[in-house]
Amino acid sequence: MRLRKVRDAGERLAQHPDVMISDPETHRGRWRDLFAQDAPIQLEIGIGKGRFLFETAKRHPEINFVGIEKYDSVIVRALEKLLSEPLSNVRLVHMDAEDLPNVFAFGEIDLLYLNFSDPWPKTHHAKRRLTSPLFLTRYEAVLRPHAGILYKTDDFAFFAYTMRTLVDAGCTFDRISLDLHAERHEDNVETEFESRFVGRGQPIYHIAFHF
Repeated sequence: MRLRKVRDAGERLAQHPDVMISDPETHRGRWRDLFAQDAPIQLEIGIGKGRFLFETAKRHPEINFVGIEKYDSVIVRALEKLLSEPLSNVRLVHMDAEDLPNVFAFGEIDLLYLNFSDPWPKTHHAKRRLTSPLFLTRYEAVLRPHAGILYKTDDFAFFAYTMRTLVDAGCTFDRISLDLHAERHEDNVETEFESRFVGRGQPIYHIAFHF
């Protein structure tokens, strides 16, 4: 899907430093200080327009949430949602997941979400996949011991690749689903992409795992 450029996205993000964290590296090890409550922090990588993050944050006001997105033209839409419906337990960061260990300290994240990440289907792009061995190492560097990662995709080839990398990494599987919606999990929150895929009758593949 082609990304539609928002011309003044960067300027708009900079106007709201209270919720849009512009200098994330300076908060490494002190992310809880950015929230009104001292609570666990959950992280979504690649929040898109923010539907999943905000709905989950509304369901769980007792938890703090950080959403990161590398495209400013996308995260600016999430910022608009947050400005129209403020949530004190949500902070946003415009950044690439490659920088996670520089932004969060070991054990600072209590749960991590990977929702419909780009599958990067070409073999020579495998290192860019968010479940590649390199990215798994980055997640392990910021998660508390035994903290969970929740992964969803509509792409079976990406799902199969992820299963192989998790097995090779020695991860423990907490739940695996070949059709998440057929199993009717009440705790599932849909993303924008997910609703579209489900409407087309496509199965949603899901893995819950930890290191």
